[in-house]
Amino acid sequence: MTDRGDGTLPGVDGGAPDQIVLHVDMDCFYAACERLREPELEGEPLVVGMGYEPGDDIGAVATASYEAREHGVESAQAISTALERLPRKADPDNGDPAGYYRPVDLDYYSEIAAEVKAILHDCADVVREVSIDEAYLDVTDRTGWSVAEGFARHVKNRIEREVGVVASVGVAPTLSAAKVASDRDKPDGLVVVEPGEVADFFAPLDIEAVHGVGPVTARELREMGIETAGDLAAADPHELESRFGERGRELYDRARGADDRAVTPTGDPKSLSRESAFAEAVEDADRKRDQLRALAEAVADRASREGAQYRTIGVKAVTPPYDINTRERSLPGPVEDADLVEEIALELFAEFDDEPVRKVGVRLSNLSFAGGEQARLTGWDGVDRSGAEDQQATVDADGPAADAPVDDAETATDEDAEVQDANGPNTAGQSSLADF
Repeated sequence: MTDRGDGTLPGVDGGAPDQIVLHVDMDCFYAACERLREPELEGEPLVVGMGYEPGDDIGAVATASYEAREHGVESAQAISTALERLPRKADPDNGDPAGYYRPVDLDYYSEIAAEVKAILHDCADVVREVSIDEAYLDVTDRTGWSVAEGFARHVKNRIEREVGVVASVGVAPTLSAAKVASDRDKPDGLVVVEPGEVADFFAPLDIEAVHGVGPVTARELREMGIETAGDLAAADPHELESRFGERGRELYDRARGADDRAVTPTGDPKSLSRESAFAEAVEDADRKRDQLRALAEAVADRASREGAQYRTIGVKAVTPPYDINTRERSLPGPVEDADLVEEIALELFAEFDDEPVRKVGVRLSNLSFAGGEQARLTGWDGVDRSGAEDQQATVDADGPAADAPVDDAETATDEDAEVQDANGPNTAGQSSLADF
């Protein structure tokens, strides 16, 4: 199935379709990122720890691969407990089974997450990023229910093909149903709940599956004899209101499939980017530069469509095994100039002309969306842009972030919501980064 150049697949239904929401949730994201730069860890039990240093037994589990979970290792577990259940491969006399332990490297994970974000924004007009490894997409104007599953698979395949990590996706007419659907068939899952099926989909699930039901509320509901979402949907709404106030009615409605929340954007993007991966590492300079030109044109066109000017132009070169190198140049003032984007991108990329490269990208940042004076090609107020500042960075794993979030941890309270209001995304137990 191919798209039409704007991220829209053929076969879109006519008329006014029900809202089509995708919830994209990366599978064991931190572990998946570690496997990108250490492919030999694929299929091995892998634990990523926050506040953990190699060889230590302090810290907590940020995420555990599915292979590690088979040995009883869980998110938010103490590293010392994890080591009792799954000793380190590197430790002497560790016996069998044994696994690999790595410290959290949030800077590196953020770089990978930004690549996923770029794909999501390319596939949807409205994206709500709620943590480093999950987001909601409103794709109502991009597809229709008759082909929604194919569209979701298209998104999944792009993420795996272009970034190398796996996502589970839930498709539904409501945010709460999409969230639950993405978790139903992990890992690498794809579950579609069509309009009219939400109540039946929820009915057999534990009461905690209903949006807004945390441990405290679940305990109170079970005291009332309510064990499943179906039980809640069949309960007396007046009794629920008497026990929980207005919130009781909201829970009743949600259990019956009612959820009128819309996907609201996180806010104006802090950057725009387009990236492209090669099937194998490429050394041919002309091939890499041709791809870079196409990406520069595409990202400049997107900036124009979104009414964005930019002051910083950057490139990305991913070299084997998965070293992410970025170079950028900041201009004296904001511009909107596709030719300039291409020119600077090619200049910045020149040092990688003779190196094998797996992926290339072009990024525009320091964006401004309000109308205002635009810099000329020679720079702001006539200053030649040759004085613009060049910056470079190579992402590596220098060590853990002591305050890094727990990946995949179930830490939300009763009042936590997967998607919150304009004050910002949910931060319960997870990081909320501008670059998803």
